[in-house]
Amino acid sequence: MSGRLVPILCIAGLLACAAAPAAATDMARLPTTPFAMLPVDVRHPESLATDPASGEVYAGTFDAREPATVRKNQVLRFDAEGRLLAQRDFGATPLTGIAFRDGKLYVLNFGASKLQRLDARFTADTPIEDLATFTALTPPAPPARRIDNPDGSQDSIQFGSAGFPAINGLVFDRAGTLYVSDSFQGAILRIASATTCRPCRVELFARDPLLATTGALPFGANGMAFNADESILYINNAGDGRVLRWRMPAGAIDVLADGVYGADGLLFHDGLLWVSANQIDTLVALDERGRVRHRAGDFLGVGDDGAPRGLLFPAATVVQGRRMIVANLALPLTPAVGDEWEEDVTHWNLMQFDLPAPPPIP
Repeated sequence: MSGRLVPILCIAGLLACAAAPAAATDMARLPTTPFAMLPVDVRHPESLATDPASGEVYAGTFDAREPATVRKNQVLRFDAEGRLLAQRDFGATPLTGIAFRDGKLYVLNFGASKLQRLDARFTADTPIEDLATFTALTPPAPPARRIDNPDGSQDSIQFGSAGFPAINGLVFDRAGTLYVSDSFQGAILRIASATTCRPCRVELFARDPLLATTGALPFGANGMAFNADESILYINNAGDGRVLRWRMPAGAIDVLADGVYGADGLLFHDGLLWVSANQIDTLVALDERGRVRHRAGDFLGVGDDGAPRGLLFPAATVVQGRRMIVANLALPLTPAVGDEWEEDVTHWNLMQFDLPAPPPIP
């Protein structure tokens, strides 16, 4: 799984493999260094957020071990230099996206199918508010996806869904509207005035076959990010290894880039889309035409302390000043024993690297 490249056939004039390894062979990888270690009894950091004023960093965990009684899901708060300040327990329910807004932290509780909120300066006893509950859509699966093949033939992918709301990524716009991706039901959901509503109303905003997947990774729509003027919403499809582009508010969804295997967290910064490619253990920075501009991080083994060296299943990023912080989810995916480096991890961490100089203004 992680670290294994899937061969990609690039046919000139037919497929634009924007993130294929050959696209950036003359670009040096940006090296990563440790930022913070998680407490020894906490594992699988999946989501990140930051307070731009204080520089504090927040991490949410996706601990989905069986039986559920052994799970220890947490939201962690670190200071700007990576020192642990507080932990808030969420118990057996795994967490996915988190976001900071106006002094509050918004949490997608994947296991409980809820949007929750707590004060960003939380302690171990800070109350957790339930804001919205996500439910099955009707129909539970998106429409079929038509594939036009190079030989002129066509395929049709029929998606199935049991109706479980797999809430995954989230992003606010400037007006305070919150957008949430649903990885199993192939949808983008919207909550208007998410910073003031309680309870909040969940609306279906988009349903498209490009938001679902039949790939080896079962997660479709995942990380999301707006461009600078919020005219485009970018969406990762993890299972398809694609970055999608949706011209707001009612344009068609199309493909910006292919071949980013395990496209997980997504962040737009200084004109670049930073894609957490969790199955190739690296970050890929794309410009808004889908061209690779930078790559950051490699997997360099598991250290004597049980923590990944470099990146291992990177799942999320945040910007803090002129550096980027990365969550090493390091989550084993297969039932086999001995086939994944993630099995050797016993101590989880967050990594960091210096951001490159912003691209010149055209």
